[in-house]
Amino acid sequence: MTDVADPGPGAGPGPSRKRGGWLDRIERLGNALPDPVFILVGCIMVLVAVSVLAAEAGWSAINPITGERLAAASLLSGENVTRLLVDMPETLTRFPPLGLVLTVMLGAAVAERSGLFAALLGGGVRRLPTRFLTPAVFIIGLFSHHAADAAYVVLIPLTALIFAKAGRHPIAGVAIAYAGISGAFAGNVIPGQFDLLMLGITGPAAQLIDPTYGVNPLGNWWFTLAIGVLFTPIAWFVTDRIIEPRLGRWSGQMPDGVEEADGLGVLAPAQRRGLMWAGLVALTVVAVFAALTLWPGGGPLIDTTAEGPKRLAPFYGALVAAFMILFLGCGWAYGAVSGAITSHRTLVRMMADGMRDVAPYIVLAFFAAHFVAMFAWSNLGPVLAVTGADALKALDLPRPLLLVSLLGMSSGLDLVIGSASAKWSAMAPVVVPMLMLLGVSPEMTTAAYRMGDSIFNIVTPLASNFPLVLIISQRWKPDFGIGSMIALMLPYSIAFGLAGIALVTVWVSFALPVGPGAPATYTPPAAVVQTS
Repeated sequence: MTDVADPGPGAGPGPSRKRGGWLDRIERLGNALPDPVFILVGCIMVLVAVSVLAAEAGWSAINPITGERLAAASLLSGENVTRLLVDMPETLTRFPPLGLVLTVMLGAAVAERSGLFAALLGGGVRRLPTRFLTPAVFIIGLFSHHAADAAYVVLIPLTALIFAKAGRHPIAGVAIAYAGISGAFAGNVIPGQFDLLMLGITGPAAQLIDPTYGVNPLGNWWFTLAIGVLFTPIAWFVTDRIIEPRLGRWSGQMPDGVEEADGLGVLAPAQRRGLMWAGLVALTVVAVFAALTLWPGGGPLIDTTAEGPKRLAPFYGALVAAFMILFLGCGWAYGAVSGAITSHRTLVRMMADGMRDVAPYIVLAFFAAHFVAMFAWSNLGPVLAVTGADALKALDLPRPLLLVSLLGMSSGLDLVIGSASAKWSAMAPVVVPMLMLLGVSPEMTTAAYRMGDSIFNIVTPLASNFPLVLIISQRWKPDFGIGSMIALMLPYSIAFGLAGIALVTVWVSFALPVGPGAPATYTPPAAVVQTS
């Protein structure tokens, strides 16, 4: 028997929706899970127990680069207990997403509370057909990969507001933005710092079998661009045909804490002047960062000792500060002219209110930071990755199936090990040389790994930004739980996973170039073949 869905907060009158589908069952099961904080506490307890058993059993692996024996370490050893208790404050403050979130929110809070975001959105959303919001947001999400985690703080809440203003369900806006930022993280329209990081790990691994091999920093460009082109219509279809119908009709009621401009449709003269001054500030900030990057002879944001795209690494690293300064400056200028900011005390209060909004995330970050750190202390991560890579080598599959297997292993590890670079650092020295001997180029191997690494980013509660996205969703629907989030994003993961497998299979089967000067195949030197 099926029952009619309760519209709940944020859902207005509309056609009733039957419950009982597989996504509804996943939602109910997930919502029965405890709070994310206690999920992390449980994971830490399991991790401690596994580390003790692994250490007692002598579980180990050999580092393929150094030949060093990597042994599992008990988290109850004296050294690790001391590290846990003495370094507890530093473990929290060194958690990478935490500092980024707090930094960007200082500026984003001013831009939001001054009414700048609402004023910008009002006219634009009315002119843009709602059916084009979905692909536009997804493409913006693809470009936001260069901004690291700043996109979670800025793009996702902004998209929710855009969807609400357009009369569409704001949770659907959260979903498409999250899918573009994290679910399609393997797709980069323009190569950036993550490409440099991953291929920088691949290079030394390739030279273990062929010391003369040089990895092109742009070696994944064609593949990552194809991911963006392929995933955009898929995400559009999933959002408009699966996600939004399941969410039901949006009532249009704004939750507490989401500020609106008084004249979203027609701006008052003060608001127009505020937008003009905000635009001038934005141009000034862009000009300053452009000068710091493009100054003749090499600016502070250019690495003059590097070559190619690696020269822009400092610029990419400065984008977090750029976002904070941009939003703070534009929000302050708009608020000062429009009357929303009457003194410096108003500005400081807006920044403090922004910190108050992310307080739940700070609590979660404490436990997430310790789980990640303790995983590293136990050595279970690299031992698990190396052991899994050895198992992959033993499969002796054809090239497409072998790379799909690598994709699958990367996806599975992504559920428990969040850092893509950490997993690849441990796996690359094994899988890259092994696949080179089988005729697969290092760039193609890296591309397959990256494809698998992004599939489950959006459905695992252990992902560092999952709690933040959940909290953003709960602003619009307070009873939105972990199961709701998993059920919301799972259709994207399934669709992206199937498309990714097909893309890797076609790419290898037709030996398409992975990037400029980077073929999908590799021909080992004769001497290597003879000694292998």
